[in-house]
Amino acid sequence: MMKDTFSRRGFLRTGAAAAALTAVPLSSSAFRATSAKGAKEPIRLGLASYTFRNFSRAQMIGFMKELSISDLNAKDAKDHLPMDPQGESQALADYAAAGIKLHAAGAIYFSKDDDDDIRSKFEYCKRAGIPVIVAGDPAPNVLPRIEKFVKEYDIRLAIHNHGPEDKIWHSPLDVLKAVGHMDARMGCCIDVGHTVRAGTDVVQAIHAAGPRLFNMHMKDLTDFHEKDSQVAVGDGKMPVREIFEALQEIRYPGYVDLEYEVHGDDPMPGVTKSYAYMRGVLAGMK
Repeated sequence: MMKDTFSRRGFLRTGAAAAALTAVPLSSSAFRATSAKGAKEPIRLGLASYTFRNFSRAQMIGFMKELSISDLNAKDAKDHLPMDPQGESQALADYAAAGIKLHAAGAIYFSKDDDDDIRSKFEYCKRAGIPVIVAGDPAPNVLPRIEKFVKEYDIRLAIHNHGPEDKIWHSPLDVLKAVGHMDARMGCCIDVGHTVRAGTDVVQAIHAAGPRLFNMHMKDLTDFHEKDSQVAVGDGKMPVREIFEALQEIRYPGYVDLEYEVHGDDPMPGVTKSYAYMRGVLAGMK
């Protein structure tokens, strides 16, 4: 079983951790770790809007300001990024006014093998200037049709794995098998929690995905067999430091989006703790 060699125990209570957290400007969601060989690719932290699925767009924008996070993976939940053009336009105006940038949308579901249905979802992302669609559970037989739109719109498709409950996409490795022969803009979104529950080594999956990794959903679990064991990042067994190191090794250009799915009515304590922990890990990477 994977083990995070970065010590969690008492980390956020130590003076060293406090110094690390204050040394890194919290106004930036991008952190650059360095080594003897020089600067590496930055690990950019974002937010999956599903984290605040029980809160309005205005409330979520307020939370993001408190968290000093300005990069959003938006979902059509509440009023976060409505599918209808008028509602979407207002959401985009609100995000722009708040200095929030949208780098992905999803999960978006492709349940129909139909050009009009697929095009409507690509148009939705085109209007928002979003470069990555996080796709939930597209049927394998629909992928060639989706690929045509990926080429037409030059928008990348990141298939999201949903663990052992998913009938098709248990692991990122299942996604890679399906898209490996397709356009380079067909790839995956690795959800680290679902990946470990599928019995897949998440660090190895990152290396296997390489340039086909377009998005990351970060979370933590105390038991890699139990979906309901999710906790704040840093309180579980997820090998966070090794994940960040693997992303740097493949020169991952995307975002690591926190998707905190527990305590939906009061997520901020766990969300705040998760960002503090990830920022501390990044600040301590040499």
